[in-house]
Amino acid sequence: MSTNIEKLFKPFAVKSLSLKNKTVMAPMTRAFSPNYVPSKEVAAYYRRRAEGNVGLIITEGTFISHKGANGYENVPAIYGAEALAGWKHVVEEVHAAGGQIAPQLWHVGSVRKVGIGPNKDVPAYSPSGLFKPGAENGVAMTQDDINEVVESFAQAALDAKNIGFDAIEVHGAHGYLVDQFFWEGTNQRDDKYGGSLEKRTRFGVEIVEAIRAKVGADFTIIFRFSQWKQQDYTAKLCQTPAELATFLGLLSDAGVDVFHASTRRFWVSEFEGSDLNLAGWTKKLTNKPVITVGNVGLDADFIGEGNKDLSGTSNPTGIDELLERLGNDEFDLVAIGRALLVDPDWVNKIGVNALEQIKPFTKKSLMSLS
Repeated sequence: MSTNIEKLFKPFAVKSLSLKNKTVMAPMTRAFSPNYVPSKEVAAYYRRRAEGNVGLIITEGTFISHKGANGYENVPAIYGAEALAGWKHVVEEVHAAGGQIAPQLWHVGSVRKVGIGPNKDVPAYSPSGLFKPGAENGVAMTQDDINEVVESFAQAALDAKNIGFDAIEVHGAHGYLVDQFFWEGTNQRDDKYGGSLEKRTRFGVEIVEAIRAKVGADFTIIFRFSQWKQQDYTAKLCQTPAELATFLGLLSDAGVDVFHASTRRFWVSEFEGSDLNLAGWTKKLTNKPVITVGNVGLDADFIGEGNKDLSGTSNPTGIDELLERLGNDEFDLVAIGRALLVDPDWVNKIGVNALEQIKPFTKKSLMSLS
């Protein structure tokens, strides 16, 4: 174990990122940004994690400038002078504490409900006007809509680079807009963006290509994807390794530097006949750096398979299996979510083998954390 824990704390670099270790703060929506502007309290929140020795912080989802991008009140925007100034302060605080930081660029698609600001009368936008198979919400996007969203992602990435962020992450997971194009259940288009897996991936490819054209060759683009969707935890975007290879290859060729393979439990094998998790398969198929995530340091989910039970308790657990997989080069970076949310110093405690200092916590106990 000692060799593998040392590997977790070795530096890691890819293009504009030069990390002091291989730990990542996973993006977690918090809704602590009134008027969609990250405040000094948000800056302090992220600085505490940088002070706790996190290698890379990926921010909560921050919505791009397209009029239908936002789905929740009090989440931050990443456009407009006031929001960008707020993010610039966040970046400065994280850098002052020795950390690096990337914003997660976000469009919620058909998850949006009319009445959510800042454009309260705007409907939800999605590939086919579907929230999930058989459930409509909002409008199907025209080519003009698609072009506008692609440009909004690219401009957000450029703005992020210009105010000092070290990289960007595209949110292409969890049943939000980009993932709604990927998922056959919500993409029923019959044009160049729908049908085959290759066509359904085109929207994501265009976003990555547009970002690369704006930010240049040396700025790191991270892409988060998932098999599961918030609309269906059992959904599979890619049923086989061959399909996953096709999907990832298109995004890799478009300019993705790092893949963030979002799973709910990092220890679960992705395909029969192999112990590799989704991150492991992603690295094997692309040979690109990969982030793993999914209940790192915890023994259970709060949310059951039926998406209803939120009353559970998660307890700290060992990270021996995680370290073994890291030692086997199954993935390159490790994203920590709730464990790091509840304890900004979690990374340092793991480094000194002080897991006993970390207390059990419930979903309720997380709601007021900042």
